[in-house]
Amino acid sequence: MTFGEKLRALMADHGIGLRELARSVPCDAGHLSKVSHDRKTPSVQLAARLDEILQANGELVAHREPSPGGAPDDDEWEALELARRVAASDVGDETITALEMTVDDLASAYPRTPPAELLVRTRRHLGYVSRLMEARMTLAERRRLVVVGGWLSLLTATSEIDLGRHSVAAARLRTAAQLAAHAGHTELLAWTLETRAWQTLTDGDYREAITLSRGAQEIAPRDGSAFIQATAQEGRAWARLGGRSETRDALARVERLVEPLPVPSRPEHHFRYDPAKGDAYTGTTLSWLGDPAAESYARGVLARMEHPSNGLARPRRAVDARLDLALALLATDQPAEAAHTALEAITSGWLVPSNHWRAAEVITAVEAHRLPEATTLREAYRDLCVRAVPTPQSTQ
Repeated sequence: MTFGEKLRALMADHGIGLRELARSVPCDAGHLSKVSHDRKTPSVQLAARLDEILQANGELVAHREPSPGGAPDDDEWEALELARRVAASDVGDETITALEMTVDDLASAYPRTPPAELLVRTRRHLGYVSRLMEARMTLAERRRLVVVGGWLSLLTATSEIDLGRHSVAAARLRTAAQLAAHAGHTELLAWTLETRAWQTLTDGDYREAITLSRGAQEIAPRDGSAFIQATAQEGRAWARLGGRSETRDALARVERLVEPLPVPSRPEHHFRYDPAKGDAYTGTTLSWLGDPAAESYARGVLARMEHPSNGLARPRRAVDARLDLALALLATDQPAEAAHTALEAITSGWLVPSNHWRAAEVITAVEAHRLPEATTLREAYRDLCVRAVPTPQSTQ
Protein backbone atom coordinates (compact mmCIF):
# COMPACT_ATOMS: atom_id res chain seq x y z
CA MET A 1 0.00 0.00 0.00
CA THR A 2 1.33 3.42 -0.96
CA PHE A 3 1.39 6.47 1.31
CA GLY A 4 -1.51 8.02 -0.60
CA GLU A 5 -3.61 4.88 -0.34
CA LYS A 6 -2.95 4.58 3.39
CA LEU A 7 -3.76 8.27 3.86
CA ARG A 8 -7.09 7.96 2.02
CA ALA A 9 -7.99 4.86 4.04
CA LEU A 10 -7.30 6.65 7.33
CA MET A 11 -9.31 9.68 6.19
CA ALA A 12 -12.23 7.37 5.39
CA ASP A 13 -11.94 5.66 8.76
CA HIS A 14 -12.08 9.01 10.58
CA GLY A 15 -14.72 10.53 8.31
CA ILE A 16 -12.55 13.52 7.54
CA GLY A 17 -12.44 15.30 4.19
CA LEU A 18 -9.43 16.70 2.38
CA ARG A 19 -10.13 20.36 3.12
CA GLU A 20 -10.84 19.71 6.80
CA LEU A 21 -7.60 17.74 7.08
CA ALA A 22 -5.66 20.52 5.33
CA ARG A 23 -7.04 23.06 7.81
CA SER A 24 -5.97 20.85 10.72
CA VAL A 25 -2.36 20.53 9.51
CA PRO A 26 -2.50 23.42 8.33
CA CYS A 27 -1.37 23.22 4.71
CA ASP A 28 -2.54 23.85 1.18
CA ALA A 29 -5.44 21.59 0.20
CA GLY A 30 -4.14 21.34 -3.38
CA HIS A 31 -0.77 20.07 -2.22
CA LEU A 32 -2.41 17.59 0.15
CA SER A 33 -4.56 16.30 -2.71
CA LYS A 34 -1.41 15.52 -4.72
CA VAL A 35 0.08 13.74 -1.70
CA SER A 36 -3.09 11.66 -1.22
CA HIS A 37 -2.90 10.48 -4.85
CA ASP A 38 0.86 9.80 -4.71
CA ARG A 39 1.66 12.57 -7.17
CA LYS A 40 3.79 14.29 -4.53
CA THR A 41 6.06 12.80 -1.86
CA PRO A 42 5.31 14.34 1.56
CA SER A 43 8.09 15.71 3.71
CA VAL A 44 8.95 13.87 6.91
CA GLN A 45 7.33 16.67 8.92
CA LEU A 46 4.09 16.58 6.90
CA ALA A 47 3.90 12.79 7.14
CA ALA A 48 4.41 12.97 10.90
CA ARG A 49 1.76 15.66 11.29
CA LEU A 50 -0.78 13.68 9.25
CA ASP A 51 0.05 10.58 11.27
CA GLU A 52 -0.60 12.53 14.47
CA ILE A 53 -3.93 13.98 13.33
CA LEU A 54 -5.21 10.62 12.06
CA GLN A 55 -3.91 8.74 15.12
CA ALA A 56 -2.04 6.23 12.94
CA ASN A 57 0.60 5.42 15.59
CA GLY A 58 3.42 5.61 13.07
CA GLU A 59 1.79 3.44 10.40
CA LEU A 60 1.33 6.34 8.01
CA VAL A 61 4.92 7.52 8.42
CA ALA A 62 6.10 3.99 7.68
CA HIS A 63 4.43 4.14 4.24
CA ARG A 64 6.35 7.25 3.24
CA GLU A 65 8.82 6.72 0.40
CA PRO A 66 12.08 8.71 0.77
CA SER A 67 12.46 11.79 -1.42
CA PRO A 68 14.59 11.28 -4.58
CA GLY A 69 18.26 11.25 -3.53
CA GLY A 70 17.25 11.11 0.11
CA ALA A 71 17.11 14.93 0.37
CA PRO A 72 14.29 16.52 2.38
CA ASP A 73 11.85 18.83 0.57
CA ASP A 74 12.90 22.10 2.29
CA ASP A 75 10.65 24.28 0.15
CA GLU A 76 7.60 22.26 1.13
CA TRP A 77 8.45 22.38 4.82
CA GLU A 78 9.06 26.14 4.73
CA ALA A 79 5.66 26.61 3.10
CA LEU A 80 4.07 24.31 5.68
CA GLU A 81 5.70 26.16 8.57
CA LEU A 82 4.60 29.54 7.19
CA ALA A 83 1.01 28.30 6.88
CA ARG A 84 1.16 26.96 10.45
CA ARG A 85 2.39 30.26 11.83
CA VAL A 86 -0.20 32.29 9.94
CA ALA A 87 -3.02 30.05 11.17
CA ALA A 88 -1.79 29.77 14.77
CA SER A 89 -3.83 31.68 17.31
CA ASP A 90 -4.17 31.99 21.07
CA VAL A 91 -7.18 34.31 20.71
CA GLY A 92 -9.80 32.59 18.59
CA ASP A 93 -12.91 33.63 16.72
CA GLU A 94 -15.17 33.39 19.77
CA THR A 95 -13.16 35.99 21.70
CA ILE A 96 -13.11 38.46 18.81
CA THR A 97 -16.81 37.97 18.14
CA ALA A 98 -17.62 38.55 21.81
CA LEU A 99 -15.62 41.80 21.76
CA GLU A 100 -17.40 42.96 18.60
CA MET A 101 -20.74 42.34 20.31
CA THR A 102 -19.51 44.27 23.36
CA VAL A 103 -18.71 47.26 21.16
CA ASP A 104 -22.28 47.20 19.84
CA ASP A 105 -23.65 46.95 23.39
CA LEU A 106 -21.58 49.91 24.60
CA ALA A 107 -22.47 52.04 21.56
CA SER A 108 -26.15 51.23 22.13
CA ALA A 109 -25.83 52.16 25.81
CA TYR A 110 -24.44 55.61 24.93
CA PRO A 111 -27.74 57.58 24.75
CA ARG A 112 -28.98 56.19 28.08
CA THR A 113 -25.80 56.02 30.17
CA PRO A 114 -24.01 58.85 32.00
CA PRO A 115 -20.68 59.48 30.22
CA ALA A 116 -18.57 58.92 33.35
CA GLU A 117 -20.15 55.49 33.82
CA LEU A 118 -19.76 54.55 30.16
CA LEU A 119 -16.14 55.71 30.28
CA VAL A 120 -15.30 53.20 33.00
CA ARG A 121 -16.71 50.37 30.92
CA THR A 122 -15.03 51.35 27.64
CA ARG A 123 -11.65 51.86 29.32
CA ARG A 124 -11.83 48.42 30.93
CA HIS A 125 -12.51 46.72 27.60
CA LEU A 126 -9.90 48.85 25.85
CA GLY A 127 -7.31 47.63 28.37
CA TYR A 128 -8.29 44.04 27.65
CA VAL A 129 -7.93 44.58 23.90
CA SER A 130 -4.51 46.15 24.46
CA ARG A 131 -3.35 43.08 26.39
CA LEU A 132 -4.71 40.75 23.69
CA MET A 133 -2.57 42.53 21.09
CA GLU A 134 0.44 40.72 22.59
CA ALA A 135 -1.10 37.30 21.96
CA ARG A 136 -0.52 35.10 18.94
CA MET A 137 -3.35 35.31 16.41
CA THR A 138 -4.14 35.04 12.73
CA LEU A 139 -3.85 38.05 10.44
CA ALA A 140 -7.62 38.16 10.03
CA GLU A 141 -8.12 38.07 13.80
CA ARG A 142 -5.58 40.85 14.31
CA ARG A 143 -7.35 43.11 11.85
CA ARG A 144 -10.68 42.50 13.59
CA LEU A 145 -9.09 43.20 16.98
CA VAL A 146 -7.56 46.44 15.66
CA VAL A 147 -11.01 47.52 14.47
CA VAL A 148 -12.50 46.69 17.89
CA GLY A 149 -9.78 48.79 19.52
CA GLY A 150 -10.56 51.63 17.14
CA TRP A 151 -14.28 51.66 17.96
CA LEU A 152 -13.57 51.48 21.70
CA SER A 153 -11.07 54.35 21.42
CA LEU A 154 -13.63 56.40 19.50
CA LEU A 155 -16.37 55.72 22.03
CA THR A 156 -13.98 56.59 24.86
CA ALA A 157 -13.11 59.86 23.12
CA THR A 158 -16.82 60.64 22.73
CA SER A 159 -17.39 60.23 26.46
CA GLU A 160 -14.32 62.36 27.23
CA ILE A 161 -15.75 65.14 25.04
CA ASP A 162 -19.08 64.85 26.84
CA LEU A 163 -17.23 65.42 30.11
CA GLY A 164 -15.31 68.40 28.74
CA ARG A 165 -11.94 66.65 28.78
CA HIS A 166 -10.87 67.77 25.33
CA SER A 167 -7.11 67.17 25.50
CA VAL A 168 -7.63 63.54 26.56
CA ALA A 169 -10.35 63.15 23.93
CA ALA A 170 -7.99 64.44 21.22
CA ALA A 171 -5.43 61.75 22.11
CA ARG A 172 -8.11 59.05 22.01
CA LEU A 173 -9.31 60.29 18.64
CA ARG A 174 -5.78 60.14 17.24
CA THR A 175 -5.49 56.55 18.43
CA ALA A 176 -8.85 55.65 16.87
CA ALA A 177 -7.80 57.22 13.56
CA GLN A 178 -4.46 55.39 13.56
CA LEU A 179 -6.12 52.04 14.24
CA ALA A 180 -8.72 52.70 11.53
CA ALA A 181 -5.94 53.52 9.06
CA HIS A 182 -3.98 50.36 9.99
CA ALA A 183 -7.09 48.22 9.45
CA GLY A 184 -8.13 50.05 6.28
CA HIS A 185 -11.56 50.70 7.85
CA THR A 186 -12.88 53.85 6.14
CA GLU A 187 -16.20 53.93 8.03
CA LEU A 188 -14.38 54.06 11.38
CA LEU A 189 -11.89 56.62 10.05
CA ALA A 190 -14.75 58.84 8.85
CA TRP A 191 -16.40 58.64 12.27
CA THR A 192 -13.21 59.91 13.90
CA LEU A 193 -13.30 62.99 11.65
CA GLU A 194 -17.02 63.50 12.29
CA THR A 195 -16.43 63.31 16.04
CA ARG A 196 -13.65 65.90 15.75
CA ALA A 197 -16.09 68.09 13.82
CA TRP A 198 -18.62 67.81 16.65
CA GLN A 199 -15.96 68.66 19.25
CA THR A 200 -14.83 71.65 17.17
CA LEU A 201 -18.42 72.82 16.82
CA THR A 202 -18.93 72.77 20.59
CA ASP A 203 -15.73 74.83 20.88
CA GLY A 204 -17.26 77.48 18.59
CA ASP A 205 -14.96 77.01 15.58
CA TYR A 206 -17.72 76.50 13.04
CA ARG A 207 -15.59 76.91 9.91
CA GLU A 208 -13.23 74.17 11.05
CA ALA A 209 -16.24 71.99 11.90
CA ILE A 210 -17.41 72.34 8.29
CA THR A 211 -13.95 71.43 6.98
CA LEU A 212 -13.79 68.32 9.17
CA SER A 213 -17.36 67.31 8.27
CA ARG A 214 -16.58 67.54 4.57
CA GLY A 215 -13.37 65.58 5.09
CA ALA A 216 -15.39 62.82 6.73
CA GLN A 217 -17.82 62.79 3.81
CA GLU A 218 -14.94 62.44 1.34
CA ILE A 219 -13.60 59.24 2.87
CA ALA A 220 -16.80 57.67 4.25
CA PRO A 221 -18.53 54.85 2.36
CA ARG A 222 -21.61 56.35 0.72
CA ASP A 223 -23.87 53.66 2.14
CA GLY A 224 -22.60 54.02 5.71
CA SER A 225 -23.85 55.98 8.71
CA ALA A 226 -20.73 58.15 8.99
CA PHE A 227 -21.49 59.80 5.65
CA ILE A 228 -24.99 60.80 6.78
CA GLN A 229 -23.81 61.95 10.21
CA ALA A 230 -21.03 64.08 8.72
CA THR A 231 -23.51 65.69 6.31
CA ALA A 232 -25.82 66.51 9.21
CA GLN A 233 -22.89 67.89 11.20
CA GLU A 234 -22.01 70.16 8.32
CA GLY A 235 -25.57 71.49 8.34
CA ARG A 236 -25.40 72.25 12.06
CA ALA A 237 -22.16 74.18 11.61
CA TRP A 238 -23.67 76.23 8.79
CA ALA A 239 -26.67 76.98 11.01
CA ARG A 240 -24.35 78.38 13.69
CA LEU A 241 -22.83 80.64 11.04
CA GLY A 242 -26.28 81.77 9.88
CA GLY A 243 -25.80 80.32 6.41
CA ARG A 244 -29.42 79.58 5.58
CA SER A 245 -28.99 78.35 2.01
CA GLU A 246 -26.02 76.13 2.93
CA THR A 247 -27.88 74.79 5.95
CA ARG A 248 -30.97 73.90 3.95
CA ASP A 249 -28.84 72.27 1.27
CA ALA A 250 -27.22 70.04 3.91
CA LEU A 251 -30.61 69.21 5.44
CA ALA A 252 -31.97 68.28 2.01
CA ARG A 253 -29.01 65.96 1.41
CA VAL A 254 -29.56 64.29 4.78
CA GLU A 255 -33.25 63.83 4.02
CA ARG A 256 -32.47 62.11 0.71
CA LEU A 257 -29.96 59.83 2.41
CA VAL A 258 -32.23 58.93 5.33
CA GLU A 259 -35.45 58.41 3.35
CA PRO A 260 -34.68 54.86 2.11
CA LEU A 261 -33.18 53.74 5.43
CA PRO A 262 -34.99 51.02 7.39
CA VAL A 263 -35.18 51.36 11.15
CA PRO A 264 -32.16 49.41 12.45
CA SER A 265 -32.56 46.57 14.92
CA ARG A 266 -30.81 48.74 17.53
CA PRO A 267 -31.81 52.32 16.73
CA GLU A 268 -30.13 53.59 19.90
CA HIS A 269 -26.69 52.55 18.52
CA HIS A 270 -24.52 55.68 18.49
CA PHE A 271 -22.73 54.78 15.25
CA ARG A 272 -25.78 53.71 13.26
CA TYR A 273 -28.02 56.29 11.69
CA ASP A 274 -31.78 55.94 11.87
CA PRO A 275 -34.71 58.15 10.81
CA ALA A 276 -35.31 59.33 14.39
CA LYS A 277 -31.77 60.62 14.60
CA GLY A 278 -32.34 62.49 11.34
CA ASP A 279 -35.33 64.31 12.86
CA ALA A 280 -33.29 65.13 15.97
CA TYR A 281 -30.51 66.72 13.93
CA THR A 282 -33.04 68.62 11.83
CA GLY A 283 -34.70 69.93 14.99
CA THR A 284 -31.37 71.14 16.39
CA THR A 285 -30.33 72.72 13.10
CA LEU A 286 -33.63 74.54 12.57
CA SER A 287 -33.67 75.79 16.17
CA TRP A 288 -30.22 77.33 15.65
CA LEU A 289 -31.53 79.01 12.50
CA GLY A 290 -34.50 80.38 14.43
CA ASP A 291 -36.89 78.57 12.08
CA PRO A 292 -40.43 78.13 13.53
CA ALA A 293 -40.57 74.60 12.06
CA ALA A 294 -38.07 73.54 14.74
CA GLU A 295 -40.85 73.43 17.34
CA SER A 296 -42.78 70.56 15.77
CA TYR A 297 -39.58 68.61 15.09
CA ALA A 298 -38.38 69.04 18.68
CA ARG A 299 -41.74 68.01 20.18
CA GLY A 300 -41.88 64.92 18.00
CA VAL A 301 -38.31 63.90 18.79
CA LEU A 302 -38.84 64.47 22.52
CA ALA A 303 -41.90 62.20 22.52
CA ARG A 304 -40.06 59.45 20.63
CA MET A 305 -36.95 59.61 22.82
CA GLU A 306 -38.95 59.37 26.05
CA HIS A 307 -41.56 56.87 24.84
CA PRO A 308 -40.10 54.97 21.88
CA SER A 309 -42.28 52.48 20.05
CA ASN A 310 -39.30 50.12 19.87
CA GLY A 311 -36.13 49.92 21.91
CA LEU A 312 -35.32 51.77 25.14
CA ALA A 313 -35.85 55.39 26.14
CA ARG A 314 -32.91 57.66 25.32
CA PRO A 315 -32.81 60.29 28.08
CA ARG A 316 -29.67 62.05 26.86
CA ARG A 317 -31.22 62.71 23.45
CA ALA A 318 -34.45 63.74 25.17
CA VAL A 319 -32.50 66.47 27.01
CA ASP A 320 -31.07 67.69 23.69
CA ALA A 321 -34.59 67.79 22.27
CA ARG A 322 -35.74 69.91 25.23
CA LEU A 323 -33.00 72.45 24.57
CA ASP A 324 -33.98 72.50 20.89
CA LEU A 325 -37.61 73.02 21.87
CA ALA A 326 -36.71 75.82 24.27
CA LEU A 327 -34.84 77.68 21.51
CA ALA A 328 -37.72 77.11 19.09
CA LEU A 329 -40.23 78.45 21.62
CA LEU A 330 -38.13 81.57 22.10
CA ALA A 331 -38.09 82.10 18.33
CA THR A 332 -41.91 81.93 18.28
CA ASP A 333 -42.26 84.32 21.25
CA GLN A 334 -43.19 81.73 23.90
CA PRO A 335 -40.53 82.57 26.53
CA ALA A 336 -42.43 81.26 29.58
CA GLU A 337 -42.75 77.74 28.16
CA ALA A 338 -39.17 77.99 26.92
CA ALA A 339 -37.99 78.72 30.46
CA HIS A 340 -39.97 75.78 31.85
CA THR A 341 -38.64 73.43 29.16
CA ALA A 342 -35.05 74.53 29.72
CA LEU A 343 -35.44 74.06 33.47
CA GLU A 344 -36.58 70.47 32.88
CA ALA A 345 -33.45 69.86 30.81
CA ILE A 346 -31.09 71.43 33.34
CA THR A 347 -32.53 69.59 36.34
CA SER A 348 -32.94 66.22 34.57
CA GLY A 349 -29.52 64.93 35.60
CA TRP A 350 -28.76 64.04 31.98
CA LEU A 351 -27.26 67.27 30.65
CA VAL A 352 -23.57 66.61 29.96
CA PRO A 353 -20.84 69.30 30.17
CA SER A 354 -20.34 69.35 26.40
CA ASN A 355 -23.89 70.75 26.08
CA HIS A 356 -23.82 73.23 28.96
CA TRP A 357 -23.20 76.05 26.49
CA ARG A 358 -26.50 75.27 24.78
CA ALA A 359 -28.36 75.65 28.07
CA ALA A 360 -26.49 78.92 28.73
CA GLU A 361 -27.73 80.32 25.40
CA VAL A 362 -31.33 79.59 26.32
CA ILE A 363 -30.89 81.18 29.77
CA THR A 364 -29.42 84.34 28.26
CA ALA A 365 -32.37 84.61 25.87
CA VAL A 366 -34.90 84.07 28.67
CA GLU A 367 -33.19 86.72 30.79
CA ALA A 368 -33.51 89.16 27.88
CA HIS A 369 -37.30 88.81 28.20
CA ARG A 370 -37.04 89.86 31.89
CA LEU A 371 -39.14 86.92 33.04
CA PRO A 372 -39.23 86.06 36.77
CA GLU A 373 -38.46 82.45 35.82
CA ALA A 374 -35.03 83.57 34.66
CA THR A 375 -33.70 83.74 38.22
CA THR A 376 -34.70 80.16 38.99
CA LEU A 377 -33.25 79.03 35.69
CA ARG A 378 -29.92 80.75 36.30
CA GLU A 379 -29.64 79.29 39.82
CA ALA A 380 -30.36 75.79 38.56
CA TYR A 381 -27.66 76.22 35.93
CA ARG A 382 -25.13 77.36 38.55
CA ASP A 383 -25.91 74.31 40.67
CA LEU A 384 -25.43 72.12 37.61
CA CYS A 385 -22.01 73.62 36.89
CA VAL A 386 -20.91 73.20 40.50
CA ARG A 387 -21.84 69.51 40.43
CA ALA A 388 -19.98 68.94 37.16
CA VAL A 389 -16.37 67.84 37.36
CA PRO A 390 -14.26 70.95 36.58
CA THR A 391 -11.67 70.56 33.83
CA PRO A 392 -9.31 73.15 32.27
CA GLN A 393 -10.99 72.80 28.87
CA SER A 394 -14.62 72.47 30.01
CA THR A 395 -17.26 73.86 27.69
CA GLN A 396 -19.48 75.02 30.55
